[in-house]
Amino acid sequence: MVTQEQRRRQLAREKFLRQQQRRTSARRKAHARNTVIASVLGVVVVGSVVSYATGVFKQDDNKSDAAAEATPSPSAPSKAPDPCDKAAKGKVKSLSYKKEPAMTIDKSADYTMKLQTTCGAIDIDMPASKAPHTVNSFNFLVGKGYLDHTKCHRLTTNGIYVLQCGDPKGTGMGGPGYTIPDENLKDKRLKGQVYPAGTVAMANQYNAETKQGRNSGGSQFFLVYQDSQLPANYTPFGTISESGMKVMKKIAGAGESTGQGDGAPNATVVIDKATVTKS
Repeated sequence: MVTQEQRRRQLAREKFLRQQQRRTSARRKAHARNTVIASVLGVVVVGSVVSYATGVFKQDDNKSDAAAEATPSPSAPSKAPDPCDKAAKGKVKSLSYKKEPAMTIDKSADYTMKLQTTCGAIDIDMPASKAPHTVNSFNFLVGKGYLDHTKCHRLTTNGIYVLQCGDPKGTGMGGPGYTIPDENLKDKRLKGQVYPAGTVAMANQYNAETKQGRNSGGSQFFLVYQDSQLPANYTPFGTISESGMKVMKKIAGAGESTGQGDGAPNATVVIDKATVTKS
């Protein structure tokens, strides 16, 4: 007959094993999350990598474990105060185009894209010679008011450190209806598979495992606020100004909504107005 003490020890061992299994699983998922970066930076413009790795960030259902251990479920992460202002009045325009716009920019010039956000102005220097299709596309879209009143929908604070914007739907599923080619993937700044702080690059549909999805960028882009280990698969097309980096740090400091390192920013990050000018 099993004594109470033996039963208590047995339950303790079983609990320990469950905890070890969860920790091992969490480590594997963290590795997968950082390896399958497309889940963070992918988009469904005409299809998306966000959908490709949705499961990577989906939490497991541990209800049975919780019941077995009779422990309370974890409380929701506390939300930091919003450091940003309310969004300006206005609505996102519903715009879609069948093909990439004709080249109208000066490929030898530099352009500046200014994002006037609820958290402050973010200026992005865009040398057209390095990524002419990308710069031309933003010059076209911004001229149509495409980015005005759009949310920056995703903040990543674990493994890589980026803010993702450019989706008029605010879900990670939106795009302009056309795609543009990958460019500038051999930029010297990406040495060692690191996108340095201040880099602005395109999200896309590329799947590193299947080697499919090249040339699938649309309108979604990400701003790197801290050096991030990433393979050179995402067109680097701009650099954030010093004052813009201060705004980025403010946004990052407020954290993201899930408490897991990847979710909607706690800060109200809305692009009230975007402009592109020739430098």
